[in-house]
Parts: sequence; C-alpha cells; structure tokens
Amino acid sequence: MTKHLPNAITLFNLFCGCCAIVSILGGDILTAVGWLAVAAVADFADGAVARALHVQSPIGIQLDSLADMVSFGVAPGAMLFMMLNQALLPDGVIWQAFSGFVLSVFSGLRLAKFNIDTRQTKHFLGLATPACTILVAGLALIVHFDSFGLGDILLQPWLLYVLIALLSGLLVSEIPMFSLKISPLRWKGNEIKLIFVAVSLLLVFVLGWAAPAAVILLYILVNLIIYFTSGKTST
Repeated sequence: MTKHLPNAITLFNLFCGCCAIVSILGGDILTAVGWLAVAAVADFADGAVARALHVQSPIGIQLDSLADMVSFGVAPGAMLFMMLNQALLPDGVIWQAFSGFVLSVFSGLRLAKFNIDTRQTKHFLGLATPACTILVAGLALIVHFDSFGLGDILLQPWLLYVLIALLSGLLVSEIPMFSLKISPLRWKGNEIKLIFVAVSLLLVFVLGWAAPAAVILLYILVNLIIYFTSGKTST
C-alpha cells in the first residue's frame, strides 16, 4: 500500500480541484479558495512523500500533471470567467467572459512543457501554475471583500483581459523564476528566497485578504528584475 500513497494524495489534489470549480461556478469564492489551498498542500505533499518513501513512478508524474491541470489550470480559468462575467453582465452569462479560460489553455501548455523540460531543477522556467492560481484566487478575494476599495477597479473588463494575456505569456515564457524549496536550510545561497519569505509573512499581517495577490505580484516582479538585470536568458 505504501507505493500507492503518493498517487492517492495526487488524486486527492484532483478531487479538491473539482470541488473548487463547482464552488467557483456556484459563486462561493471562499469555499473555492479553501479547496484550492488544500489542493496546493496535497500537490506539495505527494512529491515529498514519494521522495521520502522512494516510490516515485512514471504514472505518478502523469497523475500530478493531470491533477494540476484541474486544480491550477481549469479552476483559475473559472475564477477569471466569473469575474469577467460579473463585470460584463452580472445577471446572466455573456460569451466574452469565456476568455477567462484562455488561462486554462496556457496552463495546459505550460504543464506539458514542464513534463519534458529537463532544465527546470533549481528554477522554474516561466510562472508555475500554482503561483498563477494563488494570484488569481487572491484577486478574487480582493473583489469579494473589496479590499482597500479595489474591488470595482479589478472588475474592469480591459484590466482582466490584460491580466489574462500577461499571465498566459508568463506561464509559457523562458524567464527563470526561483523555486521556494530551500535546501539546504542555510542563509548562503538562499538569501533571496529567505528574504522573500520574510517579506511575504509581513505582507500577510499587513494586507490580510489582499496578501496572496500581493505576494505573487512581488514574486513575479523580483524574478523579472533579476532576469533583466542579470542578462541571463536561461537557467
């Protein structure tokens, strides 16, 4: 039974993603974010458990991508669909809102590229789908709670279209983005990661529900600054 435990955790990630999508389409954003948070924990745990038990397998790799496509591909697309629909036609469904699922399409492409790319060890190339999902979910929370009066601003259709385009591009870009896996646990070699974690914790205390979106925006900004100032184009 031990060898099946990581795959069971991965399938639980998939289950959480399905529940999140139902919650999103039902307009229950808080429950959806809860399901996605559990999915993210499961996504981290399956790999950790597989490595600890030495039971990594090809089917586990495939299941991980399939689960991630639902939890971190379809789910954020559904969130953007709902926000666009709310902005364009609150009392019905309008076809322009389906543009939100463009993010899902690029998430699928990103996950397929990741599976066959051997360069992504210490860094990701492009924005990882869980980070993208955290940003979208964070924006949905800002709209839900109207944090700092930003709710109506974020529901501008043109802004949502720009966001979809930018995130889709980042998902499949060649821009190196650091992983938050800190190994070994020491300052040297992990300076940027540890500082980022400390600042992120501060943002959680200061910004409340707006913190998830702010943290990922900071993450993207830091990586873009490193990329364009270092002159490097690959890991």
